[in-house]
Amino acid sequence: MDKVRTRFAPSPTGSLHIGSLRTALYAYALAKHEKGDFILRIEDTDKKREVAGSKEKIEELLKLFKLDWDETYTQSERVKAGIYQRPAEKLVKDGHAYYDAGAIRLKIPKNEKIGFHDFVLDKEIEWQTETLKDLVLLKSDGFPTYHLAVVVDDNDMKISHVLRGHDWLPSTPIHLLVYKYLGLAVPQIGHLTDILDPEGGKLSKRKGSTSVDGLLKEGYLPEAILNFIMLLGWAPKDNRELFSLEEFVKVFDPKGFQRANPIFNPEKLDWFNGRYIRQKKDDQLAELFLDFAPEKDKEKILKITPLIKERITKLSDFRKLAGFFFKWQKPAPKMFGRDAKDHLAVAVKAIEEGKSLENVAKEKRFKVGDFFMDLRVAITGSKFTPPINDSIAILGKEETIKRLKQALK
Repeated sequence: MDKVRTRFAPSPTGSLHIGSLRTALYAYALAKHEKGDFILRIEDTDKKREVAGSKEKIEELLKLFKLDWDETYTQSERVKAGIYQRPAEKLVKDGHAYYDAGAIRLKIPKNEKIGFHDFVLDKEIEWQTETLKDLVLLKSDGFPTYHLAVVVDDNDMKISHVLRGHDWLPSTPIHLLVYKYLGLAVPQIGHLTDILDPEGGKLSKRKGSTSVDGLLKEGYLPEAILNFIMLLGWAPKDNRELFSLEEFVKVFDPKGFQRANPIFNPEKLDWFNGRYIRQKKDDQLAELFLDFAPEKDKEKILKITPLIKERITKLSDFRKLAGFFFKWQKPAPKMFGRDAKDHLAVAVKAIEEGKSLENVAKEKRFKVGDFFMDLRVAITGSKFTPPINDSIAILGKEETIKRLKQALK
């Protein structure tokens, strides 16, 4: 078997979509499982849609997810070298393409059948050429369209397996004709399933965080995102769910590709994220919380971390669960119980005198649960917080008493 070479070929036209990261992951795993090469190719021939900084951001994200590439190419640089002009002119010379207003169009043959075996879907797919249109291959400005560039590049870069989104399937017969007319070997081609929105339809950038950057900013860990997308369109032979990148590469098998479109399940992503958060050491997690905390007080964050580690789903929950450590908000009166004033007054005295709050509550014959709930609300401004005694220890005696007294006013 020749060396397996795959590629990830994004366009620098904006934020990287979760589906694109999945394509990169599968292409990487396919190559690395076979000790092959993973190529990064920046497809930047559509200059009108290009977003400044996108190329660098794509590279930065791939590095973050440890999808390290072996070679990199940029299409616009290849345009300058005339790499696409020559095959386009050859197609014209051989009668398979023609000039049209300065551009070169593919001439679709009549009454022919063209097909290939899709190695992801594991089936033969065919088209009648009557259903195809004469598409532009080379624009009048000398830049190729996707249909010419993808064939020339995949051949030049010796790509053995092409993995791409399902939305490229209708273009495949055009590419097959270009391969045929240029006398090039066709690589194995596979089209991945569409990731569906939980509410129906294809997952799109309009529906919440579908960009990789957006998910990272929400506080999802790279290893959780990667593990989540591994199983959006691929399944292992057993029911295993947790994989590191190295483990995934080791067990990866193209036969595991699924035919049914997977659904983007946010609850499942939360579950993965919670698992990976709890695997972190406290000091590692505290470091990650720095970007999500109201203040970059590393010492305080390190003390808070073990209190919230078991409760947190994503890093951005830090502010909701632990924001009260940094800033006090007076709670609404309706949050308190009937005996709140008595509870808080007794708590102030007990803390001042260094007495056990639980013992004092029992001595006063308070309902212990109600007593601590009023205490929690007064100190934190919320009914759902880390353990209150531990929280008091971090806040300190002075700050705790100050908050209780202000809550009594």
